[in-house]
Amino acid sequence: MSEEQAAREARATGADASRPSGWLGDVCVLGLGKTGVAVAEYLAGPARGRVASVTVFGGARSTMGEAARALEAAGVSVRVGTDEVDGSYDLVVSSPGIPESSPFLASARAHAAEVIGEPEFAWRESPERWVGITGTNGKTTTTTLAAELLRAGGDVALTVGNIGTVATSQVADRPAGSWFVAELSSFQLEETARLHPRVAVLLNITPDHVEWHGSLERYAAAKEKIFANLDAGDLAVVSVEDDWCCAIAGRLEARGLRVCHLDVHGVPSSPLAAYLAGDALRVRLESGEVELARRDELAIRGDHNVQNALAASAAALEVGVAPADVRRALLGFRALEHRIEPCGEVAGVRFVNDSKATNVDAVEKALTAFEPGRVVLLLGGHDKLSDLTSFSRKVASSCRAAVCYGEAGERFAEALSAAGEGGGLVVERAPHMADALEAGCRLAAPGDTVLLSPACSSFDEFSGYEERGRVFKALVRDKMTAGA
Repeated sequence: MSEEQAAREARATGADASRPSGWLGDVCVLGLGKTGVAVAEYLAGPARGRVASVTVFGGARSTMGEAARALEAAGVSVRVGTDEVDGSYDLVVSSPGIPESSPFLASARAHAAEVIGEPEFAWRESPERWVGITGTNGKTTTTTLAAELLRAGGDVALTVGNIGTVATSQVADRPAGSWFVAELSSFQLEETARLHPRVAVLLNITPDHVEWHGSLERYAAAKEKIFANLDAGDLAVVSVEDDWCCAIAGRLEARGLRVCHLDVHGVPSSPLAAYLAGDALRVRLESGEVELARRDELAIRGDHNVQNALAASAAALEVGVAPADVRRALLGFRALEHRIEPCGEVAGVRFVNDSKATNVDAVEKALTAFEPGRVVLLLGGHDKLSDLTSFSRKVASSCRAAVCYGEAGERFAEALSAAGEGGGLVVERAPHMADALEAGCRLAAPGDTVLLSPACSSFDEFSGYEERGRVFKALVRDKMTAGA
């Protein structure tokens, strides 16, 4: 550490009776998106008496827009059009999506005593009662459901983090005794140091965002950081259905932590477990073992949603929600938008929007929600270049037909044709999603489901999976109207 950095750190952490409690000093915020703006607004507003200055660096592609001008009017110094950070800061708060290896972050590190991410900052400002949830797939459903279960038990629960609400934006007005149920992405967890949830959940680890992290090992290590500060009084809920998660569970147990094994396809022998016994969802904690519901009573379908329900239930029971309240909320929970979302029926053919399925693992999980051989699958979009070998076999064994569209269409069609050769899987190509829907309607028979579960990001045709899903639903509505 340089003399300048040592001086900054001493200034940031040293006691000074003239400073208010929780003194933050000179703070720099990286990014002018939703997260960066929310952090800067908090620093310039509720935390104003605890900061010496607030500076926002928007990044090389940033420009002075309405949000930037509003921050300047509030006393924030805003720098746009550059990745070069200058000045001297006690703390830098980085927005998610700025890679650890980026020159932007490296420049910030050279000018600051400490660099942290936004969830870490929010936790430091309001550390009580956090439930943290991560995983490659299922985070949003589990986060939403966990909050619903807590509310069913009479608690106030706010969903924050990667789910869309910046945690820092909720800190100032957070009700006393409330829970933050935080969906935490690998990007957000990368820059954590002290984050300490009361319950931390890891649903799964499959290849995703590997280019951003540099390797699958680093991606998994970022996910594991959700458990870094747990102690013996906390609970880790960890899937034991993939090798990465099993290894993490073992390391947590070696630390003496309480680990609840999460399993949909087996009955764990561990003292703490959340699992499917036949068709019954069961959770076993020190307080006893309870049966919460039958899987056919749930409105959300598929093995992955059973896993999501078990994980959320274990978290809720751990913090004191009664089993009867958990059951009531489980049975009342409905599918979220773009996640195996029923969106209509025409001539006996059902249509389902699963636009959030942006990787092959998410599609494989979605297919468990449907009768084999009765699905016409719409696949495509911006190609993540995932390995399609096992994925293609799963599609060939589960689907009547697949229509592959967009930038990734040709590669997916070739892989599926090879996997389904001789087995009856019909594979067609289409230029765009709307064309794929037309082909899917032609291939489907009454009783089938046309499922948009693309296995790709949407950026070759849409602004995001949300726009893709809403366009799909609008096209289905047009068909329903025409058929009425």
